[in-house]
Amino acid sequence: MTVSLAKDPRFLTHDQGPGHPECPERLKAIERALEDLRAPRWITPRAATREEILSVHTPAYVDRLELVRGRSVDLDPDTRTSPGSVEAAFLAAGTTIDLATQVARGAAPPGLALVRPPGHHALPGAAMGFCLLNNVAIAARALLDLGLAERVAIYDWDVHHGNGTQAMFYEDPRVFYASTHQWPFYPGTGGRDERGQGPGEGTTLNVPLPAGSGDELLLSVTREVLAPAVRNFSPDVILISAGFDPFVDDPLGGFTVTARGFRELAARWRTLAEELCGGRIAAVLEGGYDLRGLGACVRGLVDAWDT
Repeated sequence: MTVSLAKDPRFLTHDQGPGHPECPERLKAIERALEDLRAPRWITPRAATREEILSVHTPAYVDRLELVRGRSVDLDPDTRTSPGSVEAAFLAAGTTIDLATQVARGAAPPGLALVRPPGHHALPGAAMGFCLLNNVAIAARALLDLGLAERVAIYDWDVHHGNGTQAMFYEDPRVFYASTHQWPFYPGTGGRDERGQGPGEGTTLNVPLPAGSGDELLLSVTREVLAPAVRNFSPDVILISAGFDPFVDDPLGGFTVTARGFRELAARWRTLAEELCGGRIAAVLEGGYDLRGLGACVRGLVDAWDT
């Protein structure tokens, strides 16, 4: 067995301008870190269909993205398109779907979609926080809609709370959303009292943590809080919103997680997936803005899953 990876040069065409932390160089740094990787299983990128995107986003928002395709437009104070951005966003969503569905079918080993733009802040009807389309949410809905899973667990380890993903599944008992994130911090959501609503009550688990949190705290939270909750949920597939901005030197976060810590965290979630759902686990790139650290952290995840 090896590890599945997905990449495409079109993800580099999303460019929000000089000085923006969510830049094309992020993927270039990851590619350098993976240069000597033994042959992975490559997932062929493809664009998501409008129907797939509408599973979590509103028609009015998708229409707006189509209107700005090929243009440079500010979608929110932190999120700007360039001429290639909308194509990259549709490609990121479709590629994440195909990675998740191939893993769920047993046709591909666990792996990581190396996509841009990221997705976990994207709301049903709006871009937010560098994110255009919510890649992990679209993939989770595809698994459910295709009958490849009856229950999907999502763990978001980005330093920022994935408010968009939480909002999309807050009332859905089929999706368990768990997040560890810096608190208080952008975007201001993710309190312990946010546990889901209606039929989804109890299927949202937020563990807000203080600045300075590092390897041992995230690993202990996984062991003592998250893993028992996910076992109780008994998912058919686990998805990871893999943001690497908890890294100790990241300019946008205040955590102190190391590349070794990410490797161990990834290994523990891979082991949990083996225990609960036949090893069906897939990840999608979210944040991570220290270029040297980003490459090392992604390599840690890949090495942990490349068995």
